[in-house]
Amino acid sequence: MRVGVLTGGGDCPGLNAVIRGIVRKGAQEYGYEFVGFRDGWRGPMEGDTVPLDIPAVRGILPRGGTILGSSRTNPFKENDGVRHIKETLAKEEIEALIAIGGEDTLGVAARLSGEHAVPCVGVPKTIDNDLSATDYTFGFDTAVGVATEAIDRLHTTAESHMRVLVVEVMGRHAGWIALHSGLAGGANVILIPEQRFDIEQVCRWIDSRFKVRYAPIVVVAEGAMPKDGQMVLKDDSTDSFGHVRLSGVGEWLAKEIESRTGKEARTTVLGHTQRGGTPSAFDRWLATRFGLHAIDAVRDGDFGKMVALRGTDIVRVPIAEATAKLKTVDPALYSEAGVFFG
Repeated sequence: MRVGVLTGGGDCPGLNAVIRGIVRKGAQEYGYEFVGFRDGWRGPMEGDTVPLDIPAVRGILPRGGTILGSSRTNPFKENDGVRHIKETLAKEEIEALIAIGGEDTLGVAARLSGEHAVPCVGVPKTIDNDLSATDYTFGFDTAVGVATEAIDRLHTTAESHMRVLVVEVMGRHAGWIALHSGLAGGANVILIPEQRFDIEQVCRWIDSRFKVRYAPIVVVAEGAMPKDGQMVLKDDSTDSFGHVRLSGVGEWLAKEIESRTGKEARTTVLGHTQRGGTPSAFDRWLATRFGLHAIDAVRDGDFGKMVALRGTDIVRVPIAEATAKLKTVDPALYSEAGVFFG
């Protein structure tokens, strides 16, 4: 059997660990051959391949990013995109395709598998941890670790100058990174997309910290919105999946805090540093297990499925189910953090 592998969407730590797990088990135990497709769905659309064998995956476990490259290409928005994919798979004699990605990449895999009979298996990847049907996605733990370390460092400089520091983190429409890193880093205010915030209340929390000579740290997810306002966008452009570019709420928030409280406020936007670098031990472990179970699904002919973490078990769920809706922060979970606000 010849199996195709691609990584799509935003990069994240752990992608190479998945590729390694797939190839090592598939080649050693099942005798499969592998073909890597470059740059997400662009690869099979354009027939852009790279050799993928055991020597190719040696030493890639601790590496961030992806040796296959990635993109946000949507074949359903390209002329004859699906036809080109099917032609490439036939030419390369690919009998199964493993797609490693988030909501958008796996959404394409679900449609290809369901509507066009392309045998696909999905692996959930996103630092945002917003894919339903899996407890965690790999890349999330590393992103939280990067954000937490940044918050730890910012505490000391905030206290030295007695100023407000606003930390903007990624997450799009889900607040998982903000909530986890904010709690772990001892933030005084955490703002997430799932709960619109009251800027006056935020300022009251900040004032209460200054009264005890404690410089506050505010962690805000890029998709967070004030009660009487709209989502802050970097610009009006959209990608091929219709997503706008978020970012800017941190800068807006700092200006509002400064004008309302009279306290100096600065913003740190962590941005793509959360995506980069070597994956954490947990992400290497999870990504490797996902890879091992993904190739098992191929062996079993269990297509249209995504591997998922449930507790400590790896299970298979329909890709369509996993991409049907975003997994967002439960209000009860967010309320736990409120103990530390102000």
